[in-house]
Amino acid sequence: MSKLAKEIVNTAGAVRARIQRRSKPTLSFPLRTLSNVTYHPKKGFLQLRGKKKTRTLTVATVKTFAQTLRMMSTAKGLVEDDEIMTKREAYYVSKNWDDARFDEQPESDTVIDDIEALFQVNREQLGFIPEEKGGEIAGKLVVVDRESDTGKELRIDCTKFGSGAYSIPISVEHLKFETKAKFILAIETAGMFQRLVKHGYWKHANCILISMGGVPTRACRRFIRRLADEMKLPVYAFVDCDPYGMFNIYRTLKVGSGNAAHINRYFCVPSATFLGVTPQDIVDYKLPTHPLKDVDIKRAKDAIKNDPFVKHYKPWQDAIQQLLDMGVRAEQQAFAVHDLNYVINHYLPEKLAAPKKFLP
Repeated sequence: MSKLAKEIVNTAGAVRARIQRRSKPTLSFPLRTLSNVTYHPKKGFLQLRGKKKTRTLTVATVKTFAQTLRMMSTAKGLVEDDEIMTKREAYYVSKNWDDARFDEQPESDTVIDDIEALFQVNREQLGFIPEEKGGEIAGKLVVVDRESDTGKELRIDCTKFGSGAYSIPISVEHLKFETKAKFILAIETAGMFQRLVKHGYWKHANCILISMGGVPTRACRRFIRRLADEMKLPVYAFVDCDPYGMFNIYRTLKVGSGNAAHINRYFCVPSATFLGVTPQDIVDYKLPTHPLKDVDIKRAKDAIKNDPFVKHYKPWQDAIQQLLDMGVRAEQQAFAVHDLNYVINHYLPEKLAAPKKFLP
């Protein structure tokens, strides 16, 4: 039995022992909120402070408690059998649990996240995998994978996909890399990624393009982290100029999130810097804008007040305040007002030539 399987068995055994002693069993989980994390500049990620939430078996919590134990049992089986299960499949498996079944998938997702935090591992180690793709890649990179049935080495040249791209797999730990690229450009939108791929931007800039497709998945972040660390490459983020792009996407990429603080050390890219789009870019490049929505304003103000990462960096505080003062937001595609390929011919070359204008 593996170490993780033993930990699951021991935890369940402790619950059983307390029940047999007619004592209320409890399970303690790290409190996964932004208020319970701190930012360590030297470590480069958001880390848990130590507060925990305790789930005690009572009449009110009996269903959630039972669901947690059943999911722990499912995870133990996956670990022992070296099997995988999507989070959606886990939800449907629970339909066999009678009164302990989940009504909606977000409920089962939360329990999986709790178990992950309880054992201080990532959900993939427990056998649970996400549905979404990891991201897409084009450019000067060879990914060395292996065939699943034979174990034979498989070399994937990311310059050979034409108008397409290499999809990051769910598990990336076994991959190896070969590259002579100068940097990684992590891009928020698929549309901008496709434009850069179509016009072979990676050839001219000698770089690797990665489409994050919005908030980057764990697989995408882990891939970028390993690639950056092992190949000694800088990572530049190119996202929309709005609070969502700045915090939900970029902040998550660079230092992780409060909800996943127990595993941020694996799934963040501390070396990443923010190329743009910055609030000053809106002014300098005379970009068309949209008014900030109420949710944007709230997100920005909350970041200045409560986000440990933002509170550590004054340039970020100033940038957010500038955006609030302007009252507007801008998208990556806004550069098309000047020319469809303005971002390729002007914006990116000019920004890359002035890295001091990047945000940390």
